[in-house]
Amino acid sequence: MAVPEAPADPADPARDPRPGVGRTGAPVRTVIENCAVATVDAQDTEYASGHVVVAGNRIESVGPGPAPADLPGVVRRVDGTGHLLTPGLVNTHHHFYQWLTRGLAQDAGLFDWLVALYPIWGRIDEPMVYEAARGSLAMMARGGVTTAMDHHYVFPRGAGDLLGAEIRAARELGVRFHPTRGSMDLGEEQGGLPPDFAVETTEAALTATESAIDAHHDPSFDSMLRVGVAPCSPFSVSTELLRDAATLARRKGVRLHTHGSETVQEEQFCKETFGMAPTEYFESTGWLGDDVWMAHCVHLGDADIAAFARTGTGVAHCPSSNARLAAGTARVPDLLRAGVPVGLGVDGTASNESGELHTELRTALLVHRIAGGPDALGARQALRMGTYGGAQVLGRGAEIGSLEPGKLADLVLWRLDGIGHSTIADPVAALVLGAPAPITLSLVNGVPVVEDGRLTTADEEAIARAAGEQARRLARIAAA
Repeated sequence: MAVPEAPADPADPARDPRPGVGRTGAPVRTVIENCAVATVDAQDTEYASGHVVVAGNRIESVGPGPAPADLPGVVRRVDGTGHLLTPGLVNTHHHFYQWLTRGLAQDAGLFDWLVALYPIWGRIDEPMVYEAARGSLAMMARGGVTTAMDHHYVFPRGAGDLLGAEIRAARELGVRFHPTRGSMDLGEEQGGLPPDFAVETTEAALTATESAIDAHHDPSFDSMLRVGVAPCSPFSVSTELLRDAATLARRKGVRLHTHGSETVQEEQFCKETFGMAPTEYFESTGWLGDDVWMAHCVHLGDADIAAFARTGTGVAHCPSSNARLAAGTARVPDLLRAGVPVGLGVDGTASNESGELHTELRTALLVHRIAGGPDALGARQALRMGTYGGAQVLGRGAEIGSLEPGKLADLVLWRLDGIGHSTIADPVAALVLGAPAPITLSLVNGVPVVEDGRLTTADEEAIARAAGEQARRLARIAAA
């Protein structure tokens, strides 16, 4: 169990009210030792029994054996016997608002699922999105996510500050956050799927996106909040919006995100509407590049994979959602062999009701072995996609995603000596192939967000009650 060796005295003049900093301005240290360590660095360095020292919000050192006993400024020393320490998980695709519409359209493919749910989603408002974000973030944090991304693209008229609601929820829970300001400008009257009152004009979408970047984006190394630009998909936005959004993102120096090549129907739509397959269309609108990542990318041919590799375009792989909607299986082993950055995504919980990224490690491994054989994807490849791969996709490979000195202290201590894992000798295999592992400690920016399986920053039961109330309110409004 993670317990302090010497509890810090709040009256101690050496302490500072800021997390991880002493009153002298020197960083305080947390030591985690006697645990297996999977660094996920470039060499995949692992220690059967090792340690990590955290100083303030940075990783100071990583190595074998226990940490030095005489380190100054240590306020906590955690005995990790029976545990595995990894980088925190990085979620690269989500739709928080869908937390309120789980379990609906259970037997539908993507387009029928969207037709069934858009009229409900078109009724969301700020209180709903806030509670949905709290539920989504709490579930991910309890499962080892330290950096969360969200793609919010539904902005009904008069609904309030929906992106601001998500940002407030992430700040309160203490999770590193990458919201993307999405958009749709093709409603039913223009041949799109969403109701007309749930879409924006092209100009309004671009203006609101730029305002969101100006108000919230923090490009610093230590940033807890970065904003991206994210028109929804080729079949819900105009070519003008897609092209101008890419121009806006590059003018502002932020990343670009969208859905791409998710279904066969999308490919047919692009060929019939634009005379091009999805990847060709994206390239023609400026949507390939090392500042771009796309969700799903299930239906990519060899030429598409080569284009992604050539341009450095990233992929958010969402295996559970792709299975739930029968979209197919992305060619992830081929993408990885080609050098394409690949991370893992929960996707919205209306198509992945669990909302947990750590289960995607196992799901990814299993679905690719079904398609490609027993060596298609390994446990360590799955862990890398869920950590460093996700950091690459979000443009933060220098800051998070591996346990290395100088990187931000986002890390998770998984308990593996319980009944679910004690007979699996390989700790990485235990984490990926075994049952969901309990979390003894999760740090984000050096600050605990989970202790002994419970959130430290919020009341889980209160979140569940409030989200349930908002889900029922949404259902009543949508049915009226």
